[in-house]
Amino acid sequence: MSEAAGHPYAVSFDREKLILDHVPLLKHLVGRMSFDLPASVDRDDLFGYGMLGLIQAADSWEPGRGLKFSTYAFPKIRGAILDELRRADFLPRGRREKVRDLDRAVAELEQRNGVAPTPEELAAHLGVPLEEVDEILLSARSAGCTSLDEDVSEALFARLSDPQSNDPQDSVEFAELKGLLVEAIKALPEQERTVVTLYYGEELLLREIAEVLDLTESRISQIHTRALYRLNRELTHGTRGAKA
Repeated sequence: MSEAAGHPYAVSFDREKLILDHVPLLKHLVGRMSFDLPASVDRDDLFGYGMLGLIQAADSWEPGRGLKFSTYAFPKIRGAILDELRRADFLPRGRREKVRDLDRAVAELEQRNGVAPTPEELAAHLGVPLEEVDEILLSARSAGCTSLDEDVSEALFARLSDPQSNDPQDSVEFAELKGLLVEAIKALPEQERTVVTLYYGEELLLREIAEVLDLTESRISQIHTRALYRLNRELTHGTRGAKA
């Protein structure tokens, strides 16, 4: 019997079961992503986009590598949804121009200082309140329309949800990124750290976090996005520094 045939999900003949078993993961991810999107975006459409990513994951997953399927499928599903959102281009023209201005500011300050700017530095550079930077970052992340949407932290959280997985080719990198992520979370401002902990650690919905912190759901969404941007900044800088 081959290694694949002895695996709980033998890709050769259990592909459909693998997909069906992970529809709850797809629904969970769609539910969480939909909170950051305009009301005009249909959740059923997101589900359809994500299903394409789930199918792609099932077709390309290699059980022998030791990586849990849910961990492998998470970024595939999310990436498929973001690809379609980019194509839909639903942002109003004025908002899209602000996203592009912010993206240019990130590139300019990063080239000047050798590291991506903080949200506070972006606000000072653009001459706008920090809250407006939060709104633009949320628009960029929701639409997946710029380099601001790399969301390294999302992929890391997906991998960290399966800490027992042992991918021989990535184990050193995984350990390094895990350490960087832990330190980056500790360094977050208290409010952002609380939102990240409740959202990823306790798996609360944004509206539930809003009730806990006595803020609006839209404000929690902005704080969450700012925290992700800050984590991406720290992780990217830390990874580059380690390779230098």
